[in-house]
Amino acid sequence: MSSIYQQVLGAEFARLHPMVQRRFGFSSNDRVASIGRGVMDEIWHGPWYTLPFLYLGSSRRIMFPDRARQVPFTLENYAYVDPFGRETVSWIRTFQTRRRRRFDAYMVHSPRRGCIVDYLGTHQHLAVDIALSVDERGGLRLRSGAQRFYEGVVAFRFPSAFSGTADVCEWYDEAIRKYRIEVSVQNAKWGSIFGYRGSFDVEWLTVAPGKVPDDVMPCREECRE
Repeated sequence: MSSIYQQVLGAEFARLHPMVQRRFGFSSNDRVASIGRGVMDEIWHGPWYTLPFLYLGSSRRIMFPDRARQVPFTLENYAYVDPFGRETVSWIRTFQTRRRRRFDAYMVHSPRRGCIVDYLGTHQHLAVDIALSVDERGGLRLRSGAQRFYEGVVAFRFPSAFSGTADVCEWYDEAIRKYRIEVSVQNAKWGSIFGYRGSFDVEWLTVAPGKVPDDVMPCREECRE
């Protein structure tokens, strides 16, 4: 089985740096997990008026209102099949700031929408379309698009005025032999909201079928894309 990123990128996947291909080329059939450990050179957030959104997001592990430098972090990517039969990849980011912070996301490939759909937070209330591309460094770029909110019978497209556009770039730096990552979340009206940049190494773990750690899994899983 191809990874969800290979399915979306097709022939473009071969343009990724070999180390990036390995990072994004595994599926649940491979029974492995990619565990990144490194340091965020900087975590930042926007002006004071962005803080209410960040505090609200932190309650469900979607962004958080911290500024810090040289922050140890981990990035846990597990591939598994969710209860709806969809190949899923976790993105569990843990930051060791003054208060331990997490940013949880779960990605699936949606043939119907023709893209990756990223479910954000502990309860997957936000479903976000993700466009993939390969940059000039052989890195993978993920850019967010339309966002939808789901909770029980409530379902609506999240207004762009109250959401951010995320731009995520991950590439392999041959000079330091580490992966680099940069994330920036912007709003067309309010400007910069949140972001971070850093570098990390990757450890590969063997994962038995059905043995993804409990603390990686979301509290609630959403079938609507």
